[in-house]
Amino acid sequence: MSSHSPISPPRLHAGARVALVAPAGPVTHADDLPRAVANAQMLGWDPVLSRHVGGRHCYLSGTDAERAADLNDAIRDDSIDAIWCVRGGYGVMRILDQIDYDSLRSRPKTLIGYSDITALHLAVAARCGIISFHGPTARSRLSEFSRASLDCAVNAGRENCNPCGTALNALTLKEGRATGTLIGGNLALLCALIGTQFAARLEGAILVLEDVNEPVYRIDRLLRQLLLSGSLARVSGIIFGAFTERGNPDYSAQLDSLLEETAAATGVPCIANVPVGHIADQWTFPIGATAELDASAKTLRIVESGRFK
Repeated sequence: MSSHSPISPPRLHAGARVALVAPAGPVTHADDLPRAVANAQMLGWDPVLSRHVGGRHCYLSGTDAERAADLNDAIRDDSIDAIWCVRGGYGVMRILDQIDYDSLRSRPKTLIGYSDITALHLAVAARCGIISFHGPTARSRLSEFSRASLDCAVNAGRENCNPCGTALNALTLKEGRATGTLIGGNLALLCALIGTQFAARLEGAILVLEDVNEPVYRIDRLLRQLLLSGSLARVSGIIFGAFTERGNPDYSAQLDSLLEETAAATGVPCIANVPVGHIADQWTFPIGATAELDASAKTLRIVESGRFK
């Protein structure tokens, strides 16, 4: 993040025009786009489908040029108030150098998504200093828990609520309190951006990590990369969200041991099994906002959500 206070995009009012874009993988089910439209309408917004949102090019929703064009069209269109990514998958990294960051910086907009969209969140934080929102993709089957957190995070009239709160099922790995800038998302994407101009800026940060379909040894390798690169040397706290993988009966025990080892190596307040990631009930958290982690009480509270431009 910039050394200056992060910029918060305006909150969304009823009737806000929200572009539905697919900057990564393609929609794979016939009901994905209708559900995305219905979700936007349920939150009080007017959904606008991007030109290539239903397209497909190999394992992507379109060519790099098409996906970048959809994203830039939404960024440059002054009638668009927010950008909600329809799904994750893979592909955002391929277009990070084609995004019009100058236009987004001049007219900040709400950006929502998770998984592969982590790459976009980190790039926007690094290049623009704008808060964005790690939350459900537009095609998600929104639980009441997820819908309420998203509504609290981005909609007008909800400024005094906390989109996070107490993680009832969390495990305290290292007690204590930490205050810092929220940053993170998908572990694999955060690691993939190390050494690039879009890498997460972790000094003094509360780092949030999650992943899906990664065996424990791969999570081990990614966390080891963060440790060996010095990326975790100056974080103020760590939050581990959901790490979901099928087919390994020993997965949970092995993962718990690995996360405990990582918490011990960093020595900062740390909790695990927080409602973030590829799960039905997930928090929407503002990347770039200042937050307070109380690992003993298993709470995350947004302290400062940035300044409006």
